[in-house]
Amino acid sequence: MVGAEVVVERPAGSAHPRFSDTRYPLDYGSLRGTTSGDGAEIDVFLGHSGARTVTGVVATVDVRKRDTELKLLLGCTPEQMQAVQAFLSWPDSFGCVVLPRPTSIPLDHSGRSGQE
Repeated sequence: MVGAEVVVERPAGSAHPRFSDTRYPLDYGSLRGTTSGDGAEIDVFLGHSGARTVTGVVATVDVRKRDTELKLLLGCTPEQMQAVQAFLSWPDSFGCVVLPRPTSIPLDHSGRSGQE
C-alpha cells in the first residue's frame, strides 16, 4: 500500500449520503488504480494515524442489494476497527465481519509461518 494513492471521498465525521444521521467514523474513500468486484475502485477506511499499512479487511453484506464487498482498513487501531464494524452494522442494512491482520505469526518470504 506504500505509494498507492488513497482518495478520501468522505472525511471522518461527514454524513452518510443516504442516512444523514449516520456519520463516518474514519476517513473513507478508495484506492486509486484498483478494481473491486463491483467494478469500482477498492474502498478503504483510513485510520487516524494516516499509515497506509493494511491492518484488516471488512467483508460486508447488503441483503437489500444482494451484494457483498471487501473494504481495506489502513492504519486502523483495534478500536477504530470496532467503530467501522458498528458503522456498517446498522439495522436492516449491512452486516459485516472485520478481519484484523494477524500479527502474532510472522511469515517468511515463502508464505510459511515457520511453525510447520
